[in-house]
Amino acid sequence: MRAALYARVSTEDQAKEGFSLDAQIKKLEAYCRSRGWVPIGHFIDEGYSGRNTNRPEYKRMMDSIEDWDVALVLKTDRMHRNIVNFSTMMDHFRRKKKEFTAIQENFDTTTANGRFFMNIMQTIAQFESEQIGERVKKGMEYKAKHGTGHLGSGHPYGYRYDNGKLEIVEEEASVVRTIYKMSEEGSSLETIAKALNEASVQAKKGGHWNKQSVHKILRNPLYKGYIKWDGTTREGDHEAILERSSNDLCEGEA
Repeated sequence: MRAALYARVSTEDQAKEGFSLDAQIKKLEAYCRSRGWVPIGHFIDEGYSGRNTNRPEYKRMMDSIEDWDVALVLKTDRMHRNIVNFSTMMDHFRRKKKEFTAIQENFDTTTANGRFFMNIMQTIAQFESEQIGERVKKGMEYKAKHGTGHLGSGHPYGYRYDNGKLEIVEEEASVVRTIYKMSEEGSSLETIAKALNEASVQAKKGGHWNKQSVHKILRNPLYKGYIKWDGTTREGDHEAILERSSNDLCEGEA
């Protein structure tokens, strides 16, 4: 039987013993040898959540589904943490006459018992994932009200995230100032976006400007030195790009 070996770690999982990518692959390869299966490829997603299917190696595995007979993982939650996505995948496997095996849970999709217990385990995995999400949200809420530092992810336009702090990117900061100046002079969102695109000014990640991206910057209190998360706005500890006015904080909370 031809086996597709799938391994995944998210940021949360990387520190857990036994869930490293190398550890997963070694166990999958050993299982293949014990069953006489032939590994036809390693599909490894590093730093991707199991809550959705937006994973490059997962997609590559599914695109090559005609090349293998069974998808092999260490545990079901390596493949999916969402029962809807898992059920959709299993429906696709059944139509294509493909099998699924999770070696630590000893699940075999060729039996009714295996299918039944797999659904139970996926429900539990989704429950655990939602609990983790709730704990993270509570932690972020506390940090938003009482903590310091940036609360978002990635690098907001005009800044880079360096050693736990936001640092101004002057080239982008000048664009932010231009956007606010044009808005104060009465230019519409569409006009501002068009002007930036015509001037070959790139948005974040090299994209084009549109009304939504301009509006997002105009409504973000970050540029005046505030931090906003989930309805909470507080004083930030980063350098502001724009000068403040007396009603800035109220506008940021709107």
